[in-house]
Amino acid sequence: MNDDVWVVIAAFNEGEVIGQVISRLRKSFDNIAVVDDDSKDQTASNSIEAGAWVITHPINLGQGAALQTGIDFAIERGAAYIVTFDGDGQHRPEDALSMVERAQAGNVDVVLGSRFLGNAVGIPKFRRLILKLAAAFTALTSGIWLTDAHNGLRVLTADAAKKIRLQQNRMAHASELIDLAAWLKLRVVEHPVTIEYTPYSLAKGQKLSNSISILTDLLIAKIAK
Repeated sequence: MNDDVWVVIAAFNEGEVIGQVISRLRKSFDNIAVVDDDSKDQTASNSIEAGAWVITHPINLGQGAALQTGIDFAIERGAAYIVTFDGDGQHRPEDALSMVERAQAGNVDVVLGSRFLGNAVGIPKFRRLILKLAAAFTALTSGIWLTDAHNGLRVLTADAAKKIRLQQNRMAHASELIDLAAWLKLRVVEHPVTIEYTPYSLAKGQKLSNSISILTDLLIAKIAK
């Protein structure tokens, strides 16, 4: 087990899936924090039953805000490494573990998962296009060229996590994190991972409207600067 590693999950209405995700993670990780972003179902109770710590937002603030809450919680409890992990079942715990090992090897501050260096099982063609456009946009604005800028599977060292403060509450937080990493001159690497698109994940965070909202949030954030 990795006693100094915390897995942070931002969750909203994940139902029974969140329990399955946590159960799989607990085979490799002891410390799992779920930030329940004002879910209207049994996300919180299912997470507790599966063995996770649960922090609850009294109102829905968005994925970026939930991740920042979870990151702060992990840092307060002495985390040396923080894994961000989606709660919809699309990520593999073994990928998270190999990314932690990459971070523990040194000479890196942020490890980003890339489905395009690894595998994107069942990805819709339009989703692939949107993600490629988002990566190109992020590269132009941050100077960090990546194959996959909006993958929710990441590993941050504690030092990096303390410096990065997410202000984008919703979908654009992923690009904001990369912008901040560039501004802070953090060492960023990509790591091949597998993402499995299922009817459930497509109906949740992978649907078309969320893909478009990524680009919209990015444009608004850049105009506002």
